[in-house]
Amino acid sequence: MRWQRLFADLQAEFDAAEAAAERAEDASRRRVETGAVRLVDRLAGAVGRPLTLRCQGAGDLTGVLLDVGADWLLLDGGGREVLVATSTVTTVAGLGRATAAPGDGSPVRARLDLRRAVRGLSRDRSVVQVVLTDGSAYVGTVDGVGADHLELAEHAADEPRRAAAVRGVRAIALPAVAVLRTLAPGLG
Repeated sequence: MRWQRLFADLQAEFDAAEAAAERAEDASRRRVETGAVRLVDRLAGAVGRPLTLRCQGAGDLTGVLLDVGADWLLLDGGGREVLVATSTVTTVAGLGRATAAPGDGSPVRARLDLRRAVRGLSRDRSVVQVVLTDGSAYVGTVDGVGADHLELAEHAADEPRRAAAVRGVRAIALPAVAVLRTLAPGLG
């Protein structure tokens, strides 16, 4: 009888020590997994959610997250699409609990960088407002996108891009771009 109690006590101590080691290992594993999650992965898990982003140069932006690219986010800002360079995002509110798997996505998606997203705006001939990281803003139509810059034909937001309406062409370094907003005619 004494031996059975002794063995039962030893077994209980062993089980408790094993459970404690498992809990410590689980917590350690969660910390390592959390440490591998990038902001873009958290954002990819929030597609479809309303978010508030604080961005260098652009301040607070609110809208429903439509898509996440390699280095950009697309928001629906109340009927206006807002393309945001992720490098300018300083805080995000409204993420929720979901996270995309780290590094999730196809090789094609990884190549869909800000440069290619801006090329889409150029093809559409959309009138845009380009907000830079220093807070300055320019309005016009993206004429072209180079390896590290875009060329903006500056004109009034309520005028189509026509030679007579263009006041000048401005080259803007892509790393300086915080936000590109599509504009409805008459907005500036």
